[in-house]
Amino acid sequence: MSELIWLIPITPLLSSVVLMLLAGKFPRALIAVLGSGSVGISALVTLFFAIGFLSNPEPVQITYWTWMQVGNFAPTVAFYLDGLTLVMMSVITGVGFLIHLFSTEFMEDDVSYARYFAYLNMFVAAMLILVMADNLLLLYLGWEGVGVCSYLLVGFWYQNPSNGQAARKAFIVTRIGDTAMALGLFLLFSELGTLDIQAMGEAAKTNWVIGDTMPVIACLLLLGGAVGKSAQLPLQTWLPDAMAGPTPVSALIHAATMVTAGVYLIARTHELFLFAPPAMMAVAIVGLATSLMAAFTAMTQHDIKRILAYSTISQIGYMFLALGVGAWAAGILHLMTHAFFKALLFLGSGAIIHCLHHEHDIFKMGGLRTRVPVIFWSFMIGSAALAALPFTSGFFSKDQILLNAYLMPGVGPWLWFGGLVGALLTAIYSFRLVFVVFFGEANTEPDKAPGKRMAIPLIVLCILALVGGVFTIPVAQVFPDVGEQHPAMWVEMVSIAVPLIGVGIAYLIFLSKQLNVDGLVNSPVGKGLKRFWFSHWGMDWLYDHLFVKPYYGISAMLSSEPIDGVYNLIVSINQKLNEWLSQSQTGRMRGYIASMVFGLIFVMALSLGVL
Repeated sequence: MSELIWLIPITPLLSSVVLMLLAGKFPRALIAVLGSGSVGISALVTLFFAIGFLSNPEPVQITYWTWMQVGNFAPTVAFYLDGLTLVMMSVITGVGFLIHLFSTEFMEDDVSYARYFAYLNMFVAAMLILVMADNLLLLYLGWEGVGVCSYLLVGFWYQNPSNGQAARKAFIVTRIGDTAMALGLFLLFSELGTLDIQAMGEAAKTNWVIGDTMPVIACLLLLGGAVGKSAQLPLQTWLPDAMAGPTPVSALIHAATMVTAGVYLIARTHELFLFAPPAMMAVAIVGLATSLMAAFTAMTQHDIKRILAYSTISQIGYMFLALGVGAWAAGILHLMTHAFFKALLFLGSGAIIHCLHHEHDIFKMGGLRTRVPVIFWSFMIGSAALAALPFTSGFFSKDQILLNAYLMPGVGPWLWFGGLVGALLTAIYSFRLVFVVFFGEANTEPDKAPGKRMAIPLIVLCILALVGGVFTIPVAQVFPDVGEQHPAMWVEMVSIAVPLIGVGIAYLIFLSKQLNVDGLVNSPVGKGLKRFWFSHWGMDWLYDHLFVKPYYGISAMLSSEPIDGVYNLIVSINQKLNEWLSQSQTGRMRGYIASMVFGLIFVMALSLGVL
């Protein structure tokens, strides 16, 4: 099956090109088949490869050609497939196909139906190239491709200027991290002499010593790239604004592509991070801080998609925490389970918006439990998994992360406690969303129900969100063995109890109303905290005043720079010459013949030396 691996990224890529070039000639039904079917083919090929790989779990490396040759630098276009790659490919193609299928109904009234699927297919293809690459340069190509596609999809409805602004913000902020990553690649090549991922691990064992300065700097630069793509502190501000795109795009960005890229980068280069304990600690601290910040912010939001966006930032923070404490397998397991329940929640929110006249404010909804039961159960199951309630997929992965954090020497109990606070907040805002939207008094009546193409992906994702945590991911040969350590029983019991307590608090406040917190919320301190958290801890305000406004000010100051006068003079001269030449075109044949004769005489005179 390995000889057909190239079909996995090339099929959606070809579909994207065809839709771009010939979309105007295709009916909508054919566009839907091409857009979703191409990803479906990739998912089937991935499934067949997975079956073969699980029976013989040996890594596969396939080289197609040498990309370039510059001295000793000869990167190839090649794929490296192991258990980690297989997990990522399965998530990208499997969840990606369900999102495409959902989109065929969600977007069917949009005038840019073909353009939408062209961008979506390209997004999937770029992410597949990123995770399948056997060297960091090819990975970087997919990395940048994902960034371009996110810009196109976030600003898909470009007629609204605010959508274009959100797309530019996503593109520019992630470019900051990409610059750090590019510097990291330069440093790694100069130090290790290669960008081939497997060869780098071997070279690091020869050239580096644990705790040396150079591996710490290189890994911190890679971390810079990861925090940009995965929306972690301090580059997380782009992700909530990225909700300007269509809701299925949000599901794809948050569940199967884009934000998981940074997690994958750190996991794939884990052999380098093992030589840099300070960098690993930085990964853990960034993840925990981001998780708590985003969880507090999600508690105050009204827009259903922004609540889920901050939830994603928080859950990616848990994955970073896992990677930082060396719980590599737990982090990747949470990446997979998060893809299931977060795709479910985003598609469920899209179905709500689709059925409620494009309403986004949760406090203008209510009472939807009996009106749209498929969406209700989707949110119940998705929120239970997000809150890590027992026996859901999120429980198995998040519980492993918290227990591994506790076992970390020194700061482990503090990391565990911080993770518990995040788990409590997650349970509260998750079921705040459920109780406000689906219970109580109806404020907006749905005018339609989701069709089969929207309902089927929701049902499949419901099943995966429930049982996905029991899957054994084949990464044992990828990551070092961390042993079978277990903390005290009380630690595990507390980890299980905290999300249940959070659900109980949400029930008492938002459904039964037995716990009245209005006095606390409306106090001066409460109002101040709510405004502060609602504004994402003032991060956008801070960046606007530190970077955006000074940049615009400098641009305005330099708009009349003297050097521009030179360029403007050249433009004016060319415009005047063009005007004179245009006047010479009179349309009279005699004038043209006369000018040709005089020109011929002039050229002959020059050649004979008369002039």
